Amino acid sequence: MAERTFPEQRLYLRSDRSTRYLRLTPARQLAIIAGGGALFLWAIFVTAALMVNMFSAGSASQQAAMRQQDYEARLESLSAERDKRAMETQTAQERFYIALDQISAQQTALLASEDRRKELETGIEVIQRTLRKVMKERDRAAIQSDKLLAELQAATGNVSTQAGEAEEIEVTLDYLNSALDQTVDQRDRMVSETEKMERKVADLKHDAKLQEERNQRIFSRLEEAVAVSISPLERLFEGVGLSTDKLLDDVKAGYSGMGGPLTPLAVSTKGEPEDPTSYRANQILADMDKINMLRIAAERVPLAIPVKSSFRFTSGYGWRRHPTAGTMRMHDGTDFAAGVGTPIYATGDGVVTFAGWAGGYGRVIKIRHAMGFETRYAHLAKFRVQKGQRVSRGDRIGDMGSSGRSTGSHLHYEVRLGGKSVNPMKFIKAGRDVF
Repeated sequence: MAERTFPEQRLYLRSDRSTRYLRLTPARQLAIIAGGGALFLWAIFVTAALMVNMFSAGSASQQAAMRQQDYEARLESLSAERDKRAMETQTAQERFYIALDQISAQQTALLASEDRRKELETGIEVIQRTLRKVMKERDRAAIQSDKLLAELQAATGNVSTQAGEAEEIEVTLDYLNSALDQTVDQRDRMVSETEKMERKVADLKHDAKLQEERNQRIFSRLEEAVAVSISPLERLFEGVGLSTDKLLDDVKAGYSGMGGPLTPLAVSTKGEPEDPTSYRANQILADMDKINMLRIAAERVPLAIPVKSSFRFTSGYGWRRHPTAGTMRMHDGTDFAAGVGTPIYATGDGVVTFAGWAGGYGRVIKIRHAMGFETRYAHLAKFRVQKGQRVSRGDRIGDMGSSGRSTGSHLHYEVRLGGKSVNPMKFIKAGRDVF
């Protein structure tokens, strides 16, 4: 069958001196055809694979670009939200201080009106005592007049005595009548003045009541604003397992001039218990001071993310198989993979305590933060800070690389508290609610 399909062929090769031929048997022809077919199929397969790789690479790059755009849009949204929250906090503080000024002025007016009311009440009491005294004197004068008339009648038997005595008695009676008339007029004036003062006291009490109601509404709005501001900060630190009381004690102990405690209202109580208005105002001031110190603590705790460019997580915190040793080991940090030279940023305010080569870490930066925190940035390609330098959250401190024991370009990021490693992702996730 093969000999009929592929008969034997001879290929002649002539030269100037001789003639040669190449014998092509059916088996050789089949081998040549099979080899050519295999080569043709291999060429088709390689071309298809190259086309698939080209399309896959284009799709992957498009997906990476889209992820980068989404990530940058997310960062811009978070930044805008952070600025909005900061502006709202600043506006709330400004409104709070304006309200405090208004409350202070209103309290001063209230205290002045209260003093005036007490003075008026004291004046009314004095007038009433004087009126009672004058009326008693009038009654005694009338009794004395009747007594003198009775004695005169008993001595003379007639009220019409000698002219001198009659004139003297008449002068006495005129004086008593005049004094009585003056007393009556003075009493009437005092009664009228008393009624005016009572109306004024009633008006002052009404104004004081209205002022108290306005103060209550102002304090209610301020307390709501403080509660809205302080709750996210407390949830932030509770989410990473930190005690807010201990954080506040640490901030107070190491205060370095950022902000300052708000001074409580000082109102003279004249030995009496503190009034409810001053108590509520001082409570709001204490809460505002707490918000201020919690924000200081949030700035010092490493809550930000160290990589802002596009990246992917390649290894999390916990036990894992070591990529180079092949054994199970504890991984004390989180790995962020990106290209060589990707900027690395400080995740909180602190001081650089080490910037150099450290065995398997390669080029590593260590930053000491407040309240016993330390962060480490390993496998770097380049340093941009030096030992002893103070950095702030968001400062660029180095470039990503693959120094030390590493299988590729990435950042090994650690957070340590009191010398012990903790999961960095708890702090990063908590920080997204603030920064």
